[in-house]
Amino acid sequence: MSDGQNLSKEPQPDPAQEDGFFPSPYSLSQYTASKTDYDGTDFDKPYTGGKWKVLVIASDERYVLMQNDKFFSSGNHPVETLLPMHHIDAAGFEMEIVTRSGNPVKFEYWAFPQEDEAVKSVYEKYLPQIRQPRKLSDVLPELTAPDSPYIGVLVPGGHGALVGIPESEGVKTAMNWALENDRFIITLCHGPACLLAPALNEDPEDYPFKGYEICVFPDALDEGANVDIGYMPGQLPWLLGTRLKELGVKIMNDDLTGAVHRDRKLLTGDSPLASNALGKMAARALLEAVSE
Repeated sequence: MSDGQNLSKEPQPDPAQEDGFFPSPYSLSQYTASKTDYDGTDFDKPYTGGKWKVLVIASDERYVLMQNDKFFSSGNHPVETLLPMHHIDAAGFEMEIVTRSGNPVKFEYWAFPQEDEAVKSVYEKYLPQIRQPRKLSDVLPELTAPDSPYIGVLVPGGHGALVGIPESEGVKTAMNWALENDRFIITLCHGPACLLAPALNEDPEDYPFKGYEICVFPDALDEGANVDIGYMPGQLPWLLGTRLKELGVKIMNDDLTGAVHRDRKLLTGDSPLASNALGKMAARALLEAVSE
């Protein structure tokens, strides 16, 4: 990251979308870097059983419509997606990438760490699936089958996760399946929008994540700094932390420190800064589970 001196704080027009905007040069100088904090893996030996894999539910939405009718050009954050994937892959677990529509995964490529070999290697390995993911509804019969080969679900962050995923019946099915079958849910930053899906058309009193503790991107930053420095072109239509708290979820962080947290089989992190630590925690947890 640079000090950002003399860089514009004005969001930059996205020529592919009327009233669409990328983050300002100043905000990118503060929020992105050419390398991550990846420092190697954190397990003795990888899984070699070949049975278990992880379902990755990625965003196929690029544009978030803000309160001022401008579009934030977003998607999945590449570090929040690919660094946890790197650790899970290194631990020996195959991953199946899906989107709600079956359309390609959308990435915030302006945040891609171009000099990070760990991120680049897993991106290249899974590029065919990134470009041509399976459709979530087509995978659900396999996910929920009695002999399901899936040990967990990864939902990456990025503001694109706020669009469609909270209202998805398919995501609702996947979240409920993980809870009912004691499988892992791994998510970070704005990815916990997936935890809203089980509340669809249900009595809030029956919300299955009530009382769970998580880390998530702070509402205060989305309301304040992210707008002030031009990372986003306006205020979000709604705030993720607020909605989760209204349902009874306990948020463990109020700032960005790279914090991660595990509550039962739910593993969460607060931001891109948590991607490496969350990947390590996920890899260890998955390996412990298959060894039991």
